[in-house]
Amino acid sequence: MARKKKHAPHENHERWLVSYADFITLMFAFFVVMFASSQTDKGKAQQVSESVRNAIDQGKLTAAVAAILGGTVEDRGRGSAQMKGPGGVQKAKTGNEDGVVNELVPALDFLTKELDTEIREGKMQVSMEPRGLVVTFRQAAFFASGEDVIKPETLGTIEKVARTVEKLTNPVRMEGHTDSVPIHNSRFRSNWELSAARSIAMLEVFAGRFAVPRKKLSIAAYADNAPVDSNESEEGRARNRRVDIVILNQVGMRAEPRPGEDAAEETGERPGKSTPRGSTP
Repeated sequence: MARKKKHAPHENHERWLVSYADFITLMFAFFVVMFASSQTDKGKAQQVSESVRNAIDQGKLTAAVAAILGGTVEDRGRGSAQMKGPGGVQKAKTGNEDGVVNELVPALDFLTKELDTEIREGKMQVSMEPRGLVVTFRQAAFFASGEDVIKPETLGTIEKVARTVEKLTNPVRMEGHTDSVPIHNSRFRSNWELSAARSIAMLEVFAGRFAVPRKKLSIAAYADNAPVDSNESEEGRARNRRVDIVILNQVGMRAEPRPGEDAAEETGERPGKSTPRGSTP
């Protein structure tokens, strides 16, 4: 009896589908993970953005930066990390800087109200600078062109400033300024002489007519070397021709010579020792 011949098994040509399906599944899982991660990052970014905005609104941004760079700042002002160097925070020095600069604000407010008419007419200007309170007398209103004689009709205005200065213990400096047009006449050989003469004239009115103590007064002459406007126009030159009455605050006084014993007694300052000066008129 003849034996039946076995046929070779048929080859499965679709086995690749299994591997392909596994690959697609893995790719799907990968993109799902990536998508989920991106959504998480967006959420964190949104949280960071809101935190920074809140810190700015509440004025806590500096503390937040300090916490990031140098750890949490404790109540005693010390960080939990090193105080100096990379990654640390050094506590800023504190003092009375604002009080020093702002000590003459009451006088500024007072003079601004007292001189309202003159300021609106462009005869004067009152401003606060880091060195102190500056009251500007325009030359056109107080002096004739090329002269150092103060117009008599302006004495009432000058008295308002002098009475304020008299009530303050701060030293006062009269600063003369001119424009850049050279002067040379029978009295003044240069703008230096003119600016100095106008400073002296203003000092004499303060001291001689309104009894402001001379020991608290000084003068300075700048000619055309400290303009407040351009000398290329008549309007600018008019603004540059002026005498500034500078009521010095503690910052401005640091560059001044130390007063002698008599002046120290009058101003309430002891030689070699700095004491706050200034009061409300």
